[in-house]
Amino acid sequence: MSDSTPINPNSNQAEAPDAVAINASEEAIAVSDRTAKTRQMLGMKGAAPGETSIWKIRLQLMKPITWIPLIWGVVCGAASSGNYTWSLENVLKAAACMLLSGPLLAGYTQTLNDFYDREIDAINEPYRPIPSGAISERQVTTQIFVLFIAGIAVAFALDVWAGHDFPNVTALAIFGSFIAYIYSAPPLKLKQNGWLGNYALGASYIALPWWAGHALFGELNWKIVVLTLIYSLAGLGIAIVNDFKSVEGDRQLGLQSLPVMFGVTTAAWICVVMIDVFQGLIAAYLVTIHENLYAAILVLLILPQITFQDMYFLRDPLKNDVKYQASAQPFLVLGMLVTGLALGHAGI
Repeated sequence: MSDSTPINPNSNQAEAPDAVAINASEEAIAVSDRTAKTRQMLGMKGAAPGETSIWKIRLQLMKPITWIPLIWGVVCGAASSGNYTWSLENVLKAAACMLLSGPLLAGYTQTLNDFYDREIDAINEPYRPIPSGAISERQVTTQIFVLFIAGIAVAFALDVWAGHDFPNVTALAIFGSFIAYIYSAPPLKLKQNGWLGNYALGASYIALPWWAGHALFGELNWKIVVLTLIYSLAGLGIAIVNDFKSVEGDRQLGLQSLPVMFGVTTAAWICVVMIDVFQGLIAAYLVTIHENLYAAILVLLILPQITFQDMYFLRDPLKNDVKYQASAQPFLVLGMLVTGLALGHAGI
């Protein structure tokens, strides 16, 4: 008998586990890169630099993720007017008002804020377009100017379309743009003060688009103004959540955000108390105007927010701020719509 042929192990089989591991690692890196780019595009925490398209960079400055509550505020205002009907004309008016409140004026506000926060962002979020060098400061100022002019033009067109004797929507657009400027720019720079800055931010996200939607389809009155300003105190709590990602840079540059002023734990408690208490006060008001069903629904929407505050935010606000916002804020904005519908039903 001849010598048996030696059996060599299959080299491909031996290398297979390593190849699978490498492929899995490469896939994980690719997914991570896509996630980072998406976060960068939307203006979220945990992003990464590297975008080269100037139009995508301009969009990054406008932080599309921040448009959502303002667009929703227009819906709530239309509901509280009590006059909105599902006609094609009204849908187009509402869409134009959403364009005004979201991409144009929220985009203006966010670009302006990035311009004046470029030194802070260099510490806290160096991947942002300005500190990373992806766009020049001159290009940024041009974008600010174009968005502002476009916003005022759309606001005036809405006033003409609605047949307003007084340009209510235009006045609100100018007022909101002014608040955005003094929030970000020296010498006032309201964001340097944790209370004033966060309330200005909360009111801008809740009250201003609400007023615009209400004024477009009805008559804006003092009760709606006061109620939405009270609701904006819950928005102040939401604005405080955004301060936790910037604690280190704020502390270094002397900005008096609430986490810097009171410490992380105390600021987290201030945040959740304001979110819950002022929504509760709105629910109590709905009871006084005999909108009990809407009040009960609003209370039911507050309960999951309290649950997520305990599960995520209060346990580690620095780590879980984004997770908390993603979990709890849908219930807050649904509560806003419930309130708008209640006010419209009651004819306030």
